[in-house]
Amino acid sequence: MIDFYKNLEAKQNKAQALRQAMLTTMKKHPEPVNWAGFFLVGES
Repeated sequence: MIDFYKNLEAKQNKAQALRQAMLTTMKKHPEPVNWAGFFLVGES
């Protein structure tokens, strides 16, 4: 979630910010339990 909010502050939209945060987390922790539970609901 920290990466998500950092990405939002960098002027990415919500969908892009979440995707980038998930990709970053996947590199550090490849198990889906660490990154797959997050999804965007509503406006992106």
